[in-house]
Amino acid sequence: MVQIINDMNEFKTFLTAAGHKLAVVEFSSKWCGPCKRMVPVFHAMSVKYQNVFFANVDVNNSPELAETCHIKTIPTFQMFKKSQKVTLFSRIKRMICCYRSGFMSNPIFEFSGADAKQLEAKIQELM
Repeated sequence: MVQIINDMNEFKTFLTAAGHKLAVVEFSSKWCGPCKRMVPVFHAMSVKYQNVFFANVDVNNSPELAETCHIKTIPTFQMFKKSQKVTLFSRIKRMICCYRSGFMSNPIFEFSGADAKQLEAKIQELM
């Protein structure tokens, strides 16, 4: 089942409930063509992977949350464990690495958000 998230409090509650399990959050909009194509795929994944938490944020209904999560394109899929972002997917087709205080932290990858096979492969990898 895909939980609908409308604000930061619901987002924090969702991540807390997921705990050590993988949480996948889709940032999308009703008017977005690629987002519309991913809706049934994302729902099917939520049924298939019942040990993973799935949620959706409509960026038009929750612009503050989208801004807080640094959403620039849609659809974007962000993955969390223990309330920390693990990996994010977006339509930008490039890979970047994050650095904190001069040390390399876990890499953050960006992929095509409408690519269901890549999304499912990353879910399987991170479960």
